[in-house]
Amino acid sequence: MFEKKLRAGELWIGTGESLGIMMKQNHRLKIFKTIVILFITVTSFCQDNFSYNDKKKGQLAISWGWNRGAYTKSDISFKGNDYDFKLYHVKAHDVPTSMGSLYKYLKVDMLTLPQTNLRVSYFIKDNLAISFGDDHMKYVMTQDQTVRMKGNITRSGNYEGTYDGDMKMTTDFLSFEHTDGLNYLNFELEKYFTWYHSKSDWCIISSMAGVGAGVLFPKTNVKLLDYARNDRFHISGFGTSVKIGIQGTFFKHFIVRAEDKYGYINMPNIILHKKGIAGRAKQQFFFTEAYFTAGVSFTLCHKRKPKKNQ
Repeated sequence: MFEKKLRAGELWIGTGESLGIMMKQNHRLKIFKTIVILFITVTSFCQDNFSYNDKKKGQLAISWGWNRGAYTKSDISFKGNDYDFKLYHVKAHDVPTSMGSLYKYLKVDMLTLPQTNLRVSYFIKDNLAISFGDDHMKYVMTQDQTVRMKGNITRSGNYEGTYDGDMKMTTDFLSFEHTDGLNYLNFELEKYFTWYHSKSDWCIISSMAGVGAGVLFPKTNVKLLDYARNDRFHISGFGTSVKIGIQGTFFKHFIVRAEDKYGYINMPNIILHKKGIAGRAKQQFFFTEAYFTAGVSFTLCHKRKPKKNQ
C-alpha cells in the first residue's frame, strides 16, 4: 500500500546544495542581501570624529517591524501511541500578510498577525550592544507535495499500514505549520560601524554585524489523521544565527533598520495534539530572514554634570 521506489533524482545531497536552491527561488531576499553587503564594504571609509554618538555606552534602542523568511527542506519525524513514521525532504514556506491589508500591519490588536520582529538593544560599550528579540516568523509545510514516507500507522482508518515510498501530503492526512509563530526568542551581540555622520547630527548611517542564540517558543498547528490539534505555546527547541544590516538614525532619536539573518533551528520537542494525547514531532532546518524595523533610541542614564564652583 502506497509503496513506490524512491526516485534518486529527488534526493537533496548536503546542506549547502539545499541552501543554494532555496536562495535561487527567493530573488527578493537575494537582492536585499547584495545591497546590505555593498553597504558594509564602505565601512572602511568611516569617520567617527563627532561629539554626538547614537551608539554610546548606556544607549537603549527599541524597534519593531516585519519580515520575510525562507527555509531549507527538512526531515520530520512523528511518533505517537499508534504511529511512528518519518517524512523526508519536506518543503515549507512563510506566510506574509498581503500589503493590501495595510490595517493588519498597523492596527494595535492585529500587530502580531503579520510576520513581525521586536528587538531591544542596550549598548554595553560604545558601538557594542547586547539585544533581545522575538523573530515572529511563520512556517507552513507546502500542502499536496509528494515526499518519501517511511514507518507505520496502526490507528484504524484509511491510512493504517506500513509505508516505504512516496506519499502525497493531503489535508485529510497531514497539515503542519507554525503559524502562530516560530517565535525565535533570542539574545544577540551586535557590533556597529558608523560610515556617515552629518555635522548637525540629523543623520547617522551605520552598518552592523551580530551573532545570536535562543529558544523556539511556537504554537504549532498540526492536523494529523483525525487527532485534535495542539493549541499550546511550548518550548520546542533552540536556534543559532548570524546577521548583517544597516541602520539609519535621524534627529538623534528615530531609527530605521534593514537586516538579513541566517540561522539554524533544531526542534526535537514539537507537541502535536491536545493535552493528554501522546504525540511528538522533531525536525531541523536552516533559514534565512530579511526584515525592516523602525523605532527609537535614547540614553537610559544621563551623567550629571558637576556643578561649577561659585
